[in-house]
Amino acid sequence: MQILASPSLRKFVLAALTGASLLPGAVFAQAGYPSKPITIVVPYPAGGSNDTFARQIAKELGEQLKQPVIIDNRPGASGNTGTGQVAKAAPDGYTLVAVSSSMTTNAAIQSKLPFDPTQSFAPVAMFAKGPFIVAVNNEFPAKTPAELIAAIKSKPGKYNYASSGAGSVNQFGTELLKAKVGSMFITHVPYRGMGPAVTDLIGNQTQLLVSSGPSLLPMVRAGRVRAVGITSLKPSPIAPDLTPMATAVPGYEFELWWGLLAPAGTPPDIVNKLNSAVNQTLAKPAIAANFLREGAIAMQLTPAQFATVIADDVERWKKLAKQQNITAD
Repeated sequence: MQILASPSLRKFVLAALTGASLLPGAVFAQAGYPSKPITIVVPYPAGGSNDTFARQIAKELGEQLKQPVIIDNRPGASGNTGTGQVAKAAPDGYTLVAVSSSMTTNAAIQSKLPFDPTQSFAPVAMFAKGPFIVAVNNEFPAKTPAELIAAIKSKPGKYNYASSGAGSVNQFGTELLKAKVGSMFITHVPYRGMGPAVTDLIGNQTQLLVSSGPSLLPMVRAGRVRAVGITSLKPSPIAPDLTPMATAVPGYEFELWWGLLAPAGTPPDIVNKLNSAVNQTLAKPAIAANFLREGAIAMQLTPAQFATVIADDVERWKKLAKQQNITAD
């Protein structure tokens, strides 16, 4: 299967395959890796999906690698602070970063990031991916994808949609829906994080929120908001009772992913050892079940496959940002 779609993607995947041998200042793996604790930086506060998944992986990795794996939360600048710090860390396999799709949406709209998403890192492994839940306020007059689209189109500009911030994955997911529909006028209201966005959806300050299972499923199960659809092309095991939005908007699909990166130049034998350990962890039924309860499906990819996902996302979201005028502020 041909996966190298562009010169930048070819360069990124080649780097993932050959690692330190292509990069200046490379360090080489020692046979005894790891010989000391490993730190996984989570560039968000404790309690979010990045943090939840990283902690589950860290516990299992520590047992497999016979060294402590420590979680270090370094929030700031929509995840860019901690991620940028890891980009500058020694490429020795002892400092890693747990990221999500938001890294690629940030890259699509911000020209001065403290890292390059396709050049500053060696992709290690994907943890999981999962579709978004499409939720509305309980007072909103729709219970299905078709009713949602019809209600918004019938009253252009009356309704608002929430996101966790300008340029967030929530905004990209909703703007992709708008682009697919073609004539759906609904106002974006950005918040400083998912907590206040969900709060105002419940309070009917906004009427629509497209977000991840970990963010929305607890509120749906508690009856605080209503789920009207899911952003996978087919029914998803994370919420098999939800109808795909694609039934009303053909071709609409949006998925969030989570994964682990090392600084660029990390030796390939270290990357491969970490990839193998992560994938062995994800293959455990109990871990996969835990992820599914959190709204994500455990994935086992090679470093090169993960590199392809990241590069493809950056290119895709840059095009959408230009089309829909998505900006950082």
